[in-house]
Amino acid sequence: MPATDTEDSRQAVGGDAGGSGDSDEMASGLDALESPVSATAATSRRLLAMAAPPLAAVALVLALWQLAHVLNWSATLPAPAAVWGELAAAWSDGTLLPSLGHSMLRCLIGFAASAAIGVPLGLLLTRAAPLRTVLGPILSAVQSLPAAALVPVAVIALGNSEGAVYAVVLLGAVPSIAVGVTAAVDQIPPLLLRAGRSMGAGGLRGAVHVLVPAALPGFVTALRQGWTFGWRALMTAELITATPLPGIGRMLDAGRQSGELSLVLASVVLILAVGVVVESVLFAPMERRVLHSRGLATAAGG
Repeated sequence: MPATDTEDSRQAVGGDAGGSGDSDEMASGLDALESPVSATAATSRRLLAMAAPPLAAVALVLALWQLAHVLNWSATLPAPAAVWGELAAAWSDGTLLPSLGHSMLRCLIGFAASAAIGVPLGLLLTRAAPLRTVLGPILSAVQSLPAAALVPVAVIALGNSEGAVYAVVLLGAVPSIAVGVTAAVDQIPPLLLRAGRSMGAGGLRGAVHVLVPAALPGFVTALRQGWTFGWRALMTAELITATPLPGIGRMLDAGRQSGELSLVLASVVLILAVGVVVESVLFAPMERRVLHSRGLATAAGG
């Protein structure tokens, strides 16, 4: 009898253990089935949270715009539908995409060249005090110049050509990037640089492994500012110069010459839309990743 009782107890314990194991396996299987759905739902909620504020802002602007048109606050202000009609007409006659593509390509090329010049120039100014004394005020002065003042200089020097447009973009973006990079390096704690030198990271090694990583958030800000200055300079150059390849600036000038405020506003909407897309797709995620890598922000996607 005692042996039988012991055997029955073991079987009961084994049965309970087996039942517990089956329950754990079933629970893990259910979790595995639910995890993709949960991940998808979390991603959808995150995207909705990111898209909701700008969409709400756009809806508010359109509502106020429509209200101003209905109340006839300005005799020349078109309705939002009229501006949308201009964009639809430009799409239908095949001028919208080429104009947008030419402007984007010019700004991308000009921005890449500006970054390739401005970032090393800014780093050089932080290392060569005499050069910074000479070039620093010049860069700040050029940065403060409106793009409209740069266009005549570029046109007289290079003619109505693509070179003149790119020159205006470079003159608008390079000083901004160089000044921003210099300011970012100046804000690095000196103790961090001394610690790097004490560990053998001096000269080029120190710049690559200590200086640039420490100043990376400031570099992102400098590049963002350079893109903004370059994009604005490009629109001014396209508005004034007569280049063979039309851009958004040419659409803006066509609306100005014809007195069609709806076409002018349609061009402005395109310019703003490009700025918002570049900020949302490129610079905002880049900044989140950089800050997150330093523990200064939440997860890169949030």
